Amino acid sequence: MRCPFCGHLESQVKDSRPSEDSAAIRRRRLCPECGGRFTTFERVQLRELTILKRSGRRAPFDREKLVRSVSIALRKRPVDPERVERLVSAIVRQLESMGETEIPSHVVGELVMKALKSLDEVAYVRYASVYRDFRQTDDFARFLSDEGLADEAG
Repeated sequence: MRCPFCGHLESQVKDSRPSEDSAAIRRRRLCPECGGRFTTFERVQLRELTILKRSGRRAPFDREKLVRSVSIALRKRPVDPERVERLVSAIVRQLESMGETEIPSHVVGELVMKALKSLDEVAYVRYASVYRDFRQTDDFARFLSDEGLADEAG
């Protein structure tokens, strides 16, 4: 495994254990070149998924892109990274268990919104504002009232 700090091509595994949800193997690694420590996750991939974009274009499913979008929504929120990993793993498992190899992008978006709503409402609204393309404050107000979140905020 390449070191993310210095780019050295090999690293030593210092510790391996299953992740909390047992969907991956968590490995603590040490770079013999620079001494940097980092963590990797190894997981089973059941099938190759393709995302069907709204434009009609097809793109291979990218788990890291999903992690990035969820992480952006959760930025500066008090959510443990392990819970984020479990959320992403659960979404990937749902996608893989659908039995389809081509999945419309809106299905992924709705799964993310549902998962974020149960994890952190602020992250849920942040993600929805991008996913649903909010243009003005009225869009937020309408969304919050439709979701029953406006009454709790006031």
